[in-house]
Amino acid sequence: MSNPSNLDTQSLSAWVDSIWEDEIVPQLTDYIRIPALSPLFDSEWEESGHLEAAVQQVEAWSQARPIAGLEVEVVRLPGRTPLIMMEIPGEPGDSVLMYGHIDKQPEMKGWREDLGPWKPVLEGDKLYGRGGADDGYAPFASLAAIEAVQKHGGKHPRCVVLIEASEESGSPDLPAYIEHLSGRIGQVGLVVCLDSGAGDYDRLWSTTSLRGMVAGDLKVKILREGVHSGDASGIVPSSFRILRMILDRIEDPQTGRLLLDCFHVEVPEERTRQAESVAQVMGESTWSQYPFVENAEPMTVGGPNQVLARTWAPPLSITGVDGLPPLSTAGNVLRPSTSVKLSFRLPPTADWSECTQKLQEVIRESAPYSAEVSFTPEKGANGWNASPLESWLETALTESSIRHFGAPPAWMGEGGTIPFMGMLGDKFPDAQFLITGVLGPHSNAHGPNEFIHLPTAKKLTACVAEVLDAATRA
Repeated sequence: MSNPSNLDTQSLSAWVDSIWEDEIVPQLTDYIRIPALSPLFDSEWEESGHLEAAVQQVEAWSQARPIAGLEVEVVRLPGRTPLIMMEIPGEPGDSVLMYGHIDKQPEMKGWREDLGPWKPVLEGDKLYGRGGADDGYAPFASLAAIEAVQKHGGKHPRCVVLIEASEESGSPDLPAYIEHLSGRIGQVGLVVCLDSGAGDYDRLWSTTSLRGMVAGDLKVKILREGVHSGDASGIVPSSFRILRMILDRIEDPQTGRLLLDCFHVEVPEERTRQAESVAQVMGESTWSQYPFVENAEPMTVGGPNQVLARTWAPPLSITGVDGLPPLSTAGNVLRPSTSVKLSFRLPPTADWSECTQKLQEVIRESAPYSAEVSFTPEKGANGWNASPLESWLETALTESSIRHFGAPPAWMGEGGTIPFMGMLGDKFPDAQFLITGVLGPHSNAHGPNEFIHLPTAKKLTACVAEVLDAATRA
């Protein structure tokens, strides 16, 4: 960095704490109450109006911010979820693109009796409720970081903030908006994404990679209607067993390893070294952070192996089932069909379209007992692997993490998928990326009892402000 900064980091930190307490926490509290399900989970999202309510809330708060030159627009393309675009002029040079989303995952069962997905509860330093951490805080924290720089003697590049409303559905609407707004976005030198995870709450975590994904519905049908199990079993095969036979073509049932070569890639040496470092920082929490039942064990052992297993391995999860009645109403019936939703996480450099095609071929070939077998792809996205970190950004992250968290940062891949990052990596191959977030241990995004850890969110906002200032001196 060529010039010293005039940013008053001490007063900036105090101001960030106050805006979080006075304004952002109340805004997040209201946001959590909105059941703004992503379109994949609310096909009538336009009629329900919940996504629109979230958009209007963010738009209203943003419009009121005293940020020099701020322009806020809700961009609407026909048949697509809206996108909030904010532009803030700054120093000459490439722009900073800041990203987040406001759509949410479904409710999920298992919430604590005193909690609920649409019931915001502030308990100590945690704010519980769906979407607070994933990713409702992003637009508020992004603007707060920019405002903090302006108020405390710093400078920032031109900033473009994009807040989408279909991320939890795989971002199907985002490519159209990126193309539509390409001229206004301009050349991007730094991407800041506040939708990622943290290994603990004691330092700034920078995401080095994200997995891709393939999801779809596998259905097996053997009968036109259910029949008495005592009459037909032994002649009519179980649709559930046929399903198991097909799954065994895809996954080793003993180890969980996927059997299709296209799902596997070579892990870069740098990511292996980072996994070893992360394992030392996290200790047993690489696996103990998950709510295992008593005496249960992880499927992968060894800290570095566990870090790589959740960031570069391609596991299969069954996330939904149709055709199985609840136990309380299950009669002696041989059911006609069984359907499951398959969710594959792909290594960051795997090709999701190739994996989808191969998956369809393997599932459809020679169906057992000539049953009706179908696989309907639902969504897919490529992952992302970061380019090497430039020295100015590494220095800025290190200094800001030590200043606000009291510890140097850590670099780790994440197991989730942010489709936008893959798109941006292709579009801006020379850009630097700061992908970070507040989804630390037990925050449980997508699951019950989701919370945002407020001290981490405050410190993260301050760190992002300092990175924006440093970008003008790169």
